[in-house]
Amino acid sequence: MTTDLPDAYEISDDSARIDAELVHRWLSQDAYWARDRSREKQDRAIAGSLNFGVYDRASGRQVGYARVVTDKADFAWLCDVYISPEVRGKGIGTALVTAVRDHLARYDLRRVLLATADAHEIYAKIGFVPLEAPERWMALGRQ
Repeated sequence: MTTDLPDAYEISDDSARIDAELVHRWLSQDAYWARDRSREKQDRAIAGSLNFGVYDRASGRQVGYARVVTDKADFAWLCDVYISPEVRGKGIGTALVTAVRDHLARYDLRRVLLATADAHEIYAKIGFVPLEAPERWMALGRQ
């Protein structure tokens, strides 16, 4: 995957490399959107998604994560994007989302959505824009 990722890191879409325990800890303890998510629920989310990890090349340690829920035909939902605090500010998050976007391009999807409370500028750099007609969208479940 080609991105502006610093040379010390690599991005992989190999779900077998995901450190599920680490991802659960990150999300359930530090991510406002997944706080208190159970490990069982996180494991089901990983199993039913395309998963992307960012890894330190020297140690192999995972430093970032993102997942995509998709039918690989028309729609995708990018979610659970997380970069470990000790490596934030190096462009790793932007590189990860760029790699996900480029990976999804092969499916010629009509729409890739995400939700964020605080990272609009990062996603805008990669091409995401606000919904054109948000009044058309509805949700079922917790908001």
